[in-house]
Amino acid sequence: MNTIFKNALLIAILMMLILLPVFGERFYIQFASKILIMIIFVSSLNLLVGFTGLVSLGHAAFFGSSGYVIALLSPIGTSMNLFVALLSSVLCVGALGAVFGALVLRTKGIFFIMSTLALGEMLFYFLHDTAFAGGSDGIYIHDRPGFNLFGWWQLDLSNVSHFYYLALILVCLVLMLIKRIMNSPFGRVISGIRVNEHRTKALGYHTYKFKLVCFVIASMIAAISGFLAAVQFGVVNPEMVGWHASGHALMMVILGGKGSILGPVLGTTTLMLVEEIFQVATKHWQLLTGIVVVLVALFFPNGLAGLNFPKKRPET
Repeated sequence: MNTIFKNALLIAILMMLILLPVFGERFYIQFASKILIMIIFVSSLNLLVGFTGLVSLGHAAFFGSSGYVIALLSPIGTSMNLFVALLSSVLCVGALGAVFGALVLRTKGIFFIMSTLALGEMLFYFLHDTAFAGGSDGIYIHDRPGFNLFGWWQLDLSNVSHFYYLALILVCLVLMLIKRIMNSPFGRVISGIRVNEHRTKALGYHTYKFKLVCFVIASMIAAISGFLAAVQFGVVNPEMVGWHASGHALMMVILGGKGSILGPVLGTTTLMLVEEIFQVATKHWQLLTGIVVVLVALFFPNGLAGLNFPKKRPET
């Protein structure tokens, strides 16, 4: 595909996304919002797995923790300011990510994977067994955050169209942020860490600090998706921090193509659409979904983002 075709396709997709709430039904708007939320979450995990080489099975801890922050801070009977709520969630989860990262980044390889899994499960059982977190039932968010622009216009997140556009804007901002990070000197260092950490360290870079900063950034991006998920569903529960949520996101990273900006977009959209179609078709949808993921991994090892389209040869 040439550049003109790619740009035209990108513009067409963007226009379809913008016009979806105008012509689409409520179900499709809500489903599209769920995909957008997961794109942010999977992109945050891809920053660790694909760009830095850190495979985490506890990344959902940041996704779920963000939801709990907004649920615990939301006043009863009134709406919290959207920007205050989002900033509070991101900063609190960023602090949690710094603590977790300071511990797990002292390990490497399989020990790093097991450390992230252990910390994530510790948080799961803490939320599951404590009364203030609502136990296994979780906490309901009765009044969603909102924003009032001098009484002239109000952003109502209980409105599916308002919520969809907010999620779409945040997805675009997150993807641009990750692209900017990876094109910066910082991004080149963490890419070097993924390829060969010993050589990067030999060049004089303190790789532990770079990995810790990247870990915190990824946790804060995951917090954005967790905030949106909590607001959309109006409830948070311990399942949001479970290891299976991290594994599901990791599957989307691999399906789309790790180490690619568009990989999480393709992987998340494809897997969620496949799951939705199979759920309607049969009760054995999980088996069929697994077969699709295995086939993609076998025939497209670089993921959907790594597909090479044949180029037209210039005429001689």
